[in-house]
Amino acid sequence: MGSLSGRRIVLGVTGSIAAYKSALVVRGLVKAGAEVRVVMTPGAKTFITPLTLGTLSGNPVHSALTEDVEAGTWTDHVELGLWGDVVLVAPATAHTLAGMVEGRGDNLLLTVLLSAKCPVVVAPAMDRDMFLHAATTENLEKLAARGVHIIDPDTGELASGLTGKGRMAEPERIRTELTTWFKSQAPLIGYRALITSGPTQEPLDAVRYLGNRSSGRQGAAIALELAKRGMQVDYICGPSDIPTDHPGVHRVDVTTALEMKAAAEAALGAATPDVIIGAAAVADVRPRMTIDGKASKGELPDTIELVDNPDILAHLNAAAPDACYKVGFALAHGDGRAAALRKLSAKGCDLVVLNSITDKGAGFGHTTNRVDFVHGPDRIDSFELKTKEAVAVDLADEVQQQLLERPPLLTPLDD
Repeated sequence: MGSLSGRRIVLGVTGSIAAYKSALVVRGLVKAGAEVRVVMTPGAKTFITPLTLGTLSGNPVHSALTEDVEAGTWTDHVELGLWGDVVLVAPATAHTLAGMVEGRGDNLLLTVLLSAKCPVVVAPAMDRDMFLHAATTENLEKLAARGVHIIDPDTGELASGLTGKGRMAEPERIRTELTTWFKSQAPLIGYRALITSGPTQEPLDAVRYLGNRSSGRQGAAIALELAKRGMQVDYICGPSDIPTDHPGVHRVDVTTALEMKAAAEAALGAATPDVIIGAAAVADVRPRMTIDGKASKGELPDTIELVDNPDILAHLNAAAPDACYKVGFALAHGDGRAAALRKLSAKGCDLVVLNSITDKGAGFGHTTNRVDFVHGPDRIDSFELKTKEAVAVDLADEVQQQLLERPPLLTPLDD
């Protein structure tokens, strides 16, 4: 696994003599495991061809707002800005830095930067006196204040023949700094999570089933928050339309409890997770017999014999190493703390996240939740009502604190 494995990087190349180094930047990023898409300014094509960068990146290179003027097709700069985990501008000329400060959108790269939801990193490249000019200095200070990370240029011989500060950092240093920056932004890179989420639907016939009102929203929020922190997430989800689009989330959609158990076992067998989070609302029982096709009203049985579904979380926790941090969820009617403590022991959990359907705005069918973190009888952390995304942040903070005390468990489980 490369140091940038799974990272999506939009590389902006501008019109500097240092643009020839962008080929080495692309090659280094791809070798480190990143997926790279290149956006060139018109001036950049004077120094290096799109064919070179496209070949090295394995993706088409974009350089114009309209791909084909006659056909009326355009480059979706918004999609590029949403796709990347970071936009890296290397080399970044004084002209481009000024355009970023002013919010100009007079070329494709600047429009991508204006619409990007991800962080931005720049590696300036220019002659010594341009770099030292008050306008450039002020622009860099303004960009840094906005959260742009700046990879300081090197000092050395410049294209003008002068010697001084302004030459773009070497590609290897750019890759190293970017890797370090990702780790600071995503401290859980190298760690892995296994999450079950959503409801299960246990069929009676082709259209009827036993289920519950879980939307999968809380589990999805947890998966996305952990992925943002760098984790690779195996996300086993029952029927849910809550999106989990992130390169770090490997989603497997299932319907029944037995399918969820099989998918979770497969993920556990493929690689050892550092944390298991059982956020799924698994149906406790299922019909013993399933009717083929759709039964008419008169064909429905007077009684339905039910059988127990497997305890997926207890099974996963028992199979995982002791060092794996194990989290369960408990939905109660009323206080529920005694039940959560019993679940903590019975299912082999290190933590149980307790929520109650009697708390207004909590549980199924809401975008908010109010939870307690039940660590044991001597420690129960209570939180106020907040969005499920904010609950996911609280849980991710707890997981991160636990995991950073030890190295990742990256070995596959033995058969």
